[in-house]
Amino acid sequence: MSLKSERRGIHVDQSELLCKKGCGYYGNPAWQGFCSKCWREEYHKARQKQIQEDWELAERLQREEEEAYASSQSTQGAQSLTFSKFEEKKTNEKTRKVTTVKKFFTASSRTGAKKVAQEKVVKQGQLGRERNADNILRDLKEIFTPSWELASPTEEIQEAKAPSPSINRQASIETDRVSKEFIEFLKTYHKPGQDIYKQCKLFLDTMNHKRDLSIEEQSECAQDFYQNVAEKLQTRWKVPPEKVEKAMDQIEKYIMTRQYKYVFCPETTDDEKKDLAVQKRIRALHWVTPQMLCVPVNEEIPEVSDMVVKAITDIIEMDSKRVPRDKLACITKCSKHIFNAIKITKNEPASADDFLPTLIYIVLKGNPPRLQSNIQYITRFCNPSRLMTGEDGYYFTNLCCAVAFIEKLDAQSLNLSQEDFDRFMTGQTSPKKQESDSWSPDVCLGVKQMYKNLDLLSQLNERQDRIVSEAKKLEKDLIDWTDGVAKEVQDIVEKYPLEIKPKNQALAAIDSENVENDKLPPPLQPQVYAG
Repeated sequence: MSLKSERRGIHVDQSELLCKKGCGYYGNPAWQGFCSKCWREEYHKARQKQIQEDWELAERLQREEEEAYASSQSTQGAQSLTFSKFEEKKTNEKTRKVTTVKKFFTASSRTGAKKVAQEKVVKQGQLGRERNADNILRDLKEIFTPSWELASPTEEIQEAKAPSPSINRQASIETDRVSKEFIEFLKTYHKPGQDIYKQCKLFLDTMNHKRDLSIEEQSECAQDFYQNVAEKLQTRWKVPPEKVEKAMDQIEKYIMTRQYKYVFCPETTDDEKKDLAVQKRIRALHWVTPQMLCVPVNEEIPEVSDMVVKAITDIIEMDSKRVPRDKLACITKCSKHIFNAIKITKNEPASADDFLPTLIYIVLKGNPPRLQSNIQYITRFCNPSRLMTGEDGYYFTNLCCAVAFIEKLDAQSLNLSQEDFDRFMTGQTSPKKQESDSWSPDVCLGVKQMYKNLDLLSQLNERQDRIVSEAKKLEKDLIDWTDGVAKEVQDIVEKYPLEIKPKNQALAAIDSENVENDKLPPPLQPQVYAG
């Protein structure tokens, strides 16, 4: 692993977190860098422009069609003018005859219908008298009783049933609890409370009839509702700003508890696909160390280690919440634990440049479930004032930046060479762990030995990969050599074919006994001379 001599940390200018239109509020990557207010303005402008263009196109096509039709009719009109006059005269006479006949039967038919209607009124009147008293009492109750006392939480729960009985019971219990808390809260507002409850019920009924709309259009409805209720609280009912904020939090909790299963990760969006892509990306980056991200956190300190665990727990717990404000609260708690961990490590307050790399490290280490779905849900249905200002908006904007950084993380971002980055991503190797001499004296010997064994296994794995690679290369070379030799032999055989000649008759040995050939003299016999 080769690191650059001058390490470059992850730095994001604070101005980049703000709305790019310059309004001073926090922006959001999901809104293309705009804040909630500016994004809605830009969205409406683009939408109105698209509607105007579609309308102009429709008008132009209609004019062209009418002109084509008129031109075709003008060529045929001159030929059939006499016949058209005759048909018009015949039609007028038939219309007069039909009108004259209708006059004879119109009065009698009305009289019969009137009698039938009177009989129906008499029959309904007899039944109506029996329920008249109940209706009067019910009307009086609606007039003099607060609206939240007329609707029971159990009836509201029946508006939407979950497919699973266990999930349905759990959702019903939570919905019932939230309804009771919301009603008790609105009682402190007296008359405005009744109007708020009616507005919320009307909004829920409207949303139930708008299930076919896209999730963006449903989000627009929710944002418009938040804005209208907040304006009414401030202008019409003269509610103090601090009570307006509390009321909006309760309204969001009451509404989104019921709408959660319809608008969180809907099937019509690609939120689930993005979740799987982010999870796969984070799993592939499991080897990233705090040193690569320049994270100023020392997990060897017990207090810091506890803060890191709590931060990971908070970011994972975000998925279990149903209300956008509660999900934001989990992000805020996670961020505060990060700031405390940095403060303990450095013995000084943490800066924004220290916070973002540590948040990226926490997300990589925790791999929160359905991260993109939760971010999209908060963006679409949270009270916009929370995302535009305050610490919740700041921490949420940083989380969006952290996710965007993880999706685009490369070798340069981690101060690595491209070769090392590719090897780490493919799992061929992993960064070396801390050496034994750098451990704190308080660290357990078993932990040291464990990391030693991991380093040894990593080295053995590298050696085995090299041996396997060399063996495959040698096998390929042997196969190529065998094929080459066989080809050369075949070429030589084809070029110089082997000719097999018949065997010649062998010559008789001179000294051998030749009984067949009498012409040869007999062999000499050795003689011994005495001298």
